[in-house]
Amino acid sequence: MANQSSTDFTHLNTAGQPAMVDVSGKDNTFRIAVAESRIYLPEIIRHQFQGNDIQTRKGGVFQTAIIAGIMAAKKTPELIPLCHTLLLDGCDVAIVMESEEAVIRCTVKTTGKTGVEMEALTGASVAALTIYDMCKAFSQEMVIRETKLISKSGGKHDYSR
Repeated sequence: MANQSSTDFTHLNTAGQPAMVDVSGKDNTFRIAVAESRIYLPEIIRHQFQGNDIQTRKGGVFQTAIIAGIMAAKKTPELIPLCHTLLLDGCDVAIVMESEEAVIRCTVKTTGKTGVEMEALTGASVAALTIYDMCKAFSQEMVIRETKLISKSGGKHDYSR
């Protein structure tokens, strides 16, 4: 790793201590972020599908994961210590099967002074964990393979994979 001073990181103050980023001087802008998580589902779980979901005694797996992802996005600052509390304008979680994986896309929107990347990543991650939790009775061979930011816009720098 290259030599970096502690001030290169946005969540450290000049003394190198943790600090919430001060956004008081920023203008409100419309911001959107999309994140994705993927979870491998072994054959025994894929055989449980009826239509576009798996029905369990706890309810529909994907439907429950969608609700969990939305709830998690809303609670991001309670889970990640230095995240700002944001009023979310919208949050959408979509889950589709691609071959052996459930692909979860979480899209979060806000009008504010800071972005919603962490909210989108948290929503996608918790949705994947919910699928794992609801399907573990069938198999514990599931693997949450990756969680990544797909795109963000509305801040200082836009990003897109």
